[in-house]
Amino acid sequence: MGEKTIVSTWLGGMAFGTDLDGHQVIIDAAPQFGGTDRGPQPKPLMLVSLAGCTGIDVVSILNKMRVDFQEFRIIVQGHLTDEHPKQFIKIHLIYEFKGKNLPLEKIRKAVELSQNRYCGVSATYKKALELTWEIKIKEG
Repeated sequence: MGEKTIVSTWLGGMAFGTDLDGHQVIIDAAPQFGGTDRGPQPKPLMLVSLAGCTGIDVVSILNKMRVDFQEFRIIVQGHLTDEHPKQFIKIHLIYEFKGKNLPLEKIRKAVELSQNRYCGVSATYKKALELTWEIKIKEG
C-alpha cells in the first residue's frame, strides 16, 4: 500500500501553502470568508484533481490506441449541498473532443477504462457521491 504525505503551512489570514512535489500550491478563502484570494479555494481543487486524473488516463489510452484528436477538454460540474458542511453530492464530467473522423467507440472505451479501472480520484469520489459522465465530439 502506498502512502502520500503533504504538509500545509499557514501563511496568515486564511491562506495555506503546500509544497507538492516541488510545486508551490497556495489555497485561500474568498474575501467574504476572511481570505485575500491568494489562491484557489479547496473544494474547486477537488474538481481540478478529478479532471487531471481522468484526463491524463484518457490521453494516455487514446495515444496507445493511436487516436489523433486536435482538442480535448473536460468540463466538471460539481453540485454542492445547501447546508453545512457543504459537500459535493454529484459530479458530472463532460469529455469534449474536437477532430476529424474521431472514433466514438475508442473514445468511449478510453473514458470507461479511466472511470472504471485507472482513475483513483474517480474511484474515491464514487464512494461518496454520484459521478456521471458524457462524451461530446465536434468535427474539426
